[in-house]
Amino acid sequence: MNNNKKLKAVSYGEVLWDIFENEKKIGGAPLNVALRMKALGCDVAMISCVGNDADGIAIIDQVKSLGLETNAIIKSEEFPTGTVQVSLDDKGAASYEINYPSAWDKIVLNTAARKLVAEADVLIYGSLVCRDSVSRLALEELLKNDVYKVFDVNLRKPHYSYEIIERLMQSANFIKFNDEELLEIAAVMNSPYTSLEENMEFIAKETNSKGLCVTKGKDGALLLWEGRLYRNEGYPIKVADTVGAGDSFLGALITSLLANNNNPQKSIDFACAVGALVAESVGANPEISDAKIDELMLKGL
Repeated sequence: MNNNKKLKAVSYGEVLWDIFENEKKIGGAPLNVALRMKALGCDVAMISCVGNDADGIAIIDQVKSLGLETNAIIKSEEFPTGTVQVSLDDKGAASYEINYPSAWDKIVLNTAARKLVAEADVLIYGSLVCRDSVSRLALEELLKNDVYKVFDVNLRKPHYSYEIIERLMQSANFIKFNDEELLEIAAVMNSPYTSLEENMEFIAKETNSKGLCVTKGKDGALLLWEGRLYRNEGYPIKVADTVGAGDSFLGALITSLLANNNNPQKSIDFACAVGALVAESVGANPEISDAKIDELMLKGL
């Protein structure tokens, strides 16, 4: 990758409507990551599928207005645009009811999608999109490209298999988990360890990944980068909802590490601040100013 030019990223996977009690907002983890990276100055394209319906047209229009390349978001005549019912508990933690099948389960690669990934610096992908063989096979074709691959683990029951998760990890240069996901997957891989730190090193060795990060909610995050461990203990905020906080954390972390060539400690501090500010706001993709990020990071000193 050339850090002297704007980072070109492609995000692959679900685009959908998050349905809250009183409103709906565009979402899907890969789209949330993409939008945060775009907001931080990267060139970003989205590969996905929406229905040829009002919801799908609205997503494409909104995503395009936010500056993402949309030529590789195809329209399905057979399947509807995806929706997710979002429920929030009294602490703002989200749970999800994900409709199946949705258009994003049926992603087919067009010429634009193949060209985008062939020319990209970074490809971001998640596990949820692999619940259907159509989208999974398209992703597997893209993973053959010589591009820096970032795998965002999203374990949403019952939409995953450990066999596929392990294959996706083997393809990745960088893997992101939350703490529960890390321990669940490590146990399936017969890890003898109990701590997050030891299990990060175990999975890095098993998968040959040079970078791993683990989010810990209000307690911050851990980053394993080129054999060294970095940590952030979190920032004090009042949670509105947790939707998309981990996605923005990942987008900010990858941008800081790869586009801005920042040191790993500064990168994880920055990413935790961005994730915290998203959790302090309603919805997955709030606007966040540099001043707010700097202010929160100073509080953590």
